[in-house]
Amino acid sequence: MIEIYAGKTALKTIKEQGFKQELFTSFLGASGGPKWFVLYCLDRYLFGEFFKSRTEPLNLIGSSAGSFRSSCFAQNDPLAAIERLATSYSETTYSANANTAEITRKARELLDGVFGSTGGQEIIDNPIFKAHFIVAKSKGLTASENKLIQGAGLLSSYLLNRIDRKLLKSQYERFIYQPASSSLTINDSYGFKTTTIPFTPDNIKDALLASGSIPMVMQGIKNIPNSPKGMYRDGGIIDYHFDFKVKNEGLVLYPHFSSNPKAGWFDKNLARKVSAENYYNVVMICPSQKFVDSLPYNKIPDRTDFTEMDSDTRITYWKAVLAQTEQLADSFSSFVNNQSIEDIKEF
Repeated sequence: MIEIYAGKTALKTIKEQGFKQELFTSFLGASGGPKWFVLYCLDRYLFGEFFKSRTEPLNLIGSSAGSFRSSCFAQNDPLAAIERLATSYSETTYSANANTAEITRKARELLDGVFGSTGGQEIIDNPIFKAHFIVAKSKGLTASENKLIQGAGLLSSYLLNRIDRKLLKSQYERFIYQPASSSLTINDSYGFKTTTIPFTPDNIKDALLASGSIPMVMQGIKNIPNSPKGMYRDGGIIDYHFDFKVKNEGLVLYPHFSSNPKAGWFDKNLARKVSAENYYNVVMICPSQKFVDSLPYNKIPDRTDFTEMDSDTRITYWKAVLAQTEQLADSFSSFVNNQSIEDIKEF
């Protein structure tokens, strides 16, 4: 029910040393909204079993939904936190013509439920699981909350990106919110200006909310505490599925809903591929097509379900998907226990 891909360096390392959690020093979590549901039980297995006895730091690097997942993994009880996220997100409903204010308010309520009274401080203090939230600071027209102006800015982004992804640097900067003790370093060949900001009790919630603040759908987050003044939006704008190199001595584990990652939000419908070199150290775990075909409607959940299904139908569908993902956890557990290295495909 799963497919496992590895970059050439990662594959060589695994063939020499076997597949074990000690090989990994970073973990990636992509944008994609409810597409994440397809990884739910795999996430539970990874942080309930695979990484359970971890003693060395693991960088959890996420944008948008990936940041929300990272915020769960870095809490003292990651399984309870990820269950709160899955339950709250899958059961969220909106009024018929929900505006950006309503959707943003519901997102804050979800975040409050996921954090509880102590989750934020637990994330800040965790010495092993170090969460990193990627956020895009918007400039020019894209920073406006006026939909016409913002839309014009996004159209400009789309056109610039079609010419050259590097041109987006004029409209967006990458911010990474992280523990003060983090030593994460990334190498981005596109040259986006990248600023790291330490977590504080005052900024951690706003940073996480900003990381998932989808343009035109949610309000941006303005003037995050302890950060340069400005408008902050969804980290997936720049880093939808990631196209940078994580610089460390270990491998990167990347559970993902697709074996064809796209660099940024504006690349979703483009043929442009991520750099293979940036994935040399990456191990990607994906649901197989067989698994996807077994799901209700033969597809992975996505944001269009909010508008194309009534609430009861959508919630029933999403909960069925969450339950079925136990098969992915079982498949990965079998792979690890049997050390079926020959099943890994080179990325």
